[in-house]
Amino acid sequence: MGGLQPWHWVIVIAVFVLLFGAKKLPDAARSLGKSMRIFKSEIKEMQADSKPETPPATPIASERADNPAQPAPSSEPTDKHSA
Repeated sequence: MGGLQPWHWVIVIAVFVLLFGAKKLPDAARSLGKSMRIFKSEIKEMQADSKPETPPATPIASERADNPAQPAPSSEPTDKHSA
């Protein structure tokens, strides 16, 4: 009982030919194939977009090295309280 016999398939195909006509079936199959290809490419694109991209590592230049005109920050605390 598990599966269709060959004569089941013959009946199914005959019903499709009677309902849709022999001329429209190839066009319908072609349209279904195009739709499946578009769907597959969209799924691949969505998966590629969702993957996290790691940006290339760029060295961070120190501000003191880039601009020598600015004074170097002192190591003393700047928040002095008078006691």
